Amino acid sequence: MSNRKPYIREVKRTWWKNNPFYRFYMLREGTVIPLIFFTLALTAGLLCLVKGPEAWQSWLNFMANPLVVAINIVALIASLFHAHTFFGMMPQVIPVRIKGKKLSTGIIVLGQWFIVAVISLLALVLI
Repeated sequence: MSNRKPYIREVKRTWWKNNPFYRFYMLREGTVIPLIFFTLALTAGLLCLVKGPEAWQSWLNFMANPLVVAINIVALIASLFHAHTFFGMMPQVIPVRIKGKKLSTGIIVLGQWFIVAVISLLALVLI
């Protein structure tokens, strides 16, 4: 056994603030916080729908609260930001090749946004 004391580097709670890459990473990962509220509110809405008209109306009244609307707008912006960063990384993670040629990253990203737009339009038409 060695009597030497191992070097343990001190890591502060704000270690990520010193590097722009890590600040951006923490911002991206922080987008989940408003999405948690949105998911819980949506789940509560489904439970209220099952319980009956009175519970459903109380949930609708809750969702009409200006603070809840503001949080949902923040959640929408956060999810769009998260999607933008995810779609930007996708061509690097999974390069698409067609007939041996690597597809342009711009085409892949635009294709993903096109699919999001089509699905959103379908949801609007069906609802």
